Amino acid sequence: MKLIDFNPNAYPSQPDPFILKGENGKFYVYSTSVDGVRAYESDSLTGEYKDLGFVFTMEGKKEYWAPSVIYTHGKYYMYVSCMPKDSDDCHTEAMHVASSTSPQGPFVDAKQLIEPFSIDSHVVENESGLFIFYSINDYDDPNRAGTYIVVDKMPTPESVEGNPVTVLKPTLDEEIFQRDRFKKGQHWHTLEGAFYFREGDYHYIIYSGNCYQNEYYYLGYAVAKTAETDLTKIKFTKYPNENTYMPLIAKNEFEEGTGHNSVIKENGVWYAVYHGRDAVPDVNLLNLEEKRTARICKLILDGEKMTAERYEDKL
Repeated sequence: MKLIDFNPNAYPSQPDPFILKGENGKFYVYSTSVDGVRAYESDSLTGEYKDLGFVFTMEGKKEYWAPSVIYTHGKYYMYVSCMPKDSDDCHTEAMHVASSTSPQGPFVDAKQLIEPFSIDSHVVENESGLFIFYSINDYDDPNRAGTYIVVDKMPTPESVEGNPVTVLKPTLDEEIFQRDRFKKGQHWHTLEGAFYFREGDYHYIIYSGNCYQNEYYYLGYAVAKTAETDLTKIKFTKYPNENTYMPLIAKNEFEEGTGHNSVIKENGVWYAVYHGRDAVPDVNLLNLEEKRTARICKLILDGEKMTAERYEDKL
């Protein structure tokens, strides 16, 4: 179901939607955009979302990818990748951090957190401290070169330890972003958009594989059962295994290009918020190059097994 449907009060596209419930009880969605991070606000999870416009921009930067926000240490911290305006190379995307006293922004005092290439953050706080999941590139893997997911500790909300640990790497042909991308015979794979959450002793990571424009683009998940809280020490395993393509969410009869999710628990129910395109294009979006919109579905957890309940017009 579309979370932010086309309406005159909301910008019509929300790639890489990150959902947050603010300390004020309102719900916020932050999304990717060329010129800044765009945000939306609603009084309820599935109510009408008001477009707040750009809540973060940085002089000399463009292509603000996959923002995430956490409330900690009395502030809201945003983590987002961007690149120099004069660059044409997306591999100059670097993770930045900015802060605000309000989920509405503006987010200010920005600085680079991690060197390029670093994208798709999710910052988590638990009893062992702060951790950041994000994606980087491996050009040297002879079999599955590409983008993969790591995690690092954060001494403070504005610093990383600098010792990233591999979490998940590509293992499937369905994760190929582009064949022969940089040289003949070396196919480029992509795992990105990691979102971590926990239920009891089960730890889950939902991730995106492939490219949002491609046939096999999907959301998959990995799981671990442990009482460990140091997230750099947990070994996650793709479900059902590393060699089987079994999407949690992929294209169906009413939506395609489904991926890059965030997760929220409200009234005891887990929900995934992800982007997708209508299988039959929305007439209101026909003139837009970017047609990904925020969608929502329930997640059902049963130990290591997770399922997504998806409907076109209801939860």
